[in-house]
Amino acid sequence: MPKDRHIIAIGGGGFGRNPGEGIIEEYILKQTKKKKPNICFIPTATGDNEAYKVNYYATFSKLNCNPSHLDFFKRTPDLKKLIFSQDAIFVGGGNTKSMLAVWNEWGLDKILKKAYKDGIVMSGVSAGAICWFKNGITDSWDSNLKVMPCMNIIKGTCCPHYDEEPERKPTVKKLIVSKKLKNVYAVDGGAALHIKNEKQFKSVVFKKDKSSYEVSLDKENFVETNFKKISLI
Repeated sequence: MPKDRHIIAIGGGGFGRNPGEGIIEEYILKQTKKKKPNICFIPTATGDNEAYKVNYYATFSKLNCNPSHLDFFKRTPDLKKLIFSQDAIFVGGGNTKSMLAVWNEWGLDKILKKAYKDGIVMSGVSAGAICWFKNGITDSWDSNLKVMPCMNIIKGTCCPHYDEEPERKPTVKKLIVSKKLKNVYAVDGGAALHIKNEKQFKSVVFKKDKSSYEVSLDKENFVETNFKKISLI
């Protein structure tokens, strides 16, 4: 029987800001259905930032799991062996364009796509949230937010930090109203969009008054439709 496929796309928050809290992190681990799952952190988008890795271990070492991480800016391990020994992957935030360029050069994008199909739970925040979609709305450029192609596991476009960064909502609205995009999956900080088998979309909330939405036009009106919520608080 084939395993369920999971993507948990976090709009903002988690161990990068609140090390040791572990609310959304525990939810990710539970989706593996393993007693003590293996999870690997991929911090490529920050250039393998050391403080980010410290926060990761400070959080996941308190949870019932076997945490590890993948560096690309030191000697890089056997990627297939590392990824396929995991039950879950967590991709960190940072510069999406630079991250995907490194992954493509090493072939990690292809490995992650196969691992996803094999039932390894995929998750991440910000850059690590949008990378799974056909397109992501990113601040990889310092000029303005742009829509960039990503890994195309999930059809559509994702925007993280929807309620956290002032330019996010106006940019999404402009893209929708101008019909440059048909719809956008928008995720607040403190929420995650959990996608199961590419079809079931739910909003997982780990901060008060947060949500995930499908943003679209309805008879020329801009509408934000809330996904069904799972509250962790």
